[in-house]
Amino acid sequence: MKFSKILLAALIASGVLTGCATTGNIAPQYVNPTTYQNYNCEQLQSETARIGALVEKTKKQQLSLSSTGIGIGLAGGRHGIYPTISLGMGTGSGQRAAKNNALAKLYGEHDAMIVAARQKNCSFAEGVKIYGE
Repeated sequence: MKFSKILLAALIASGVLTGCATTGNIAPQYVNPTTYQNYNCEQLQSETARIGALVEKTKKQQLSLSSTGIGIGLAGGRHGIYPTISLGMGTGSGQRAAKNNALAKLYGEHDAMIVAARQKNCSFAEGVKIYGE
């Protein structure tokens, strides 16, 4: 009976922790738009498209999985034999953080290029939203 309560608590905890694994919105890193002041409208449009493709590629990038699932076993110690439950939670937080940092940098570069394009009155930048708009 006690074992089933432990198993039930472990399953509920794994469900709660899995729900916390979503990333939500990623704020862009600041990139100074003056970096792109020497670019003309055609170059800015090309670089914006390249960054957009990199963003899509990074979003689709699969994170490798570490040990996942639930392991149930027995362990012995000073106080006798007792059941054990081990939970594998999937992807490491380091991989997820690296992916989010890469996306934040790409978003920042995109926003800086759009700001530079707006300053040069490039037609492709009209109607393109940046973070916070």
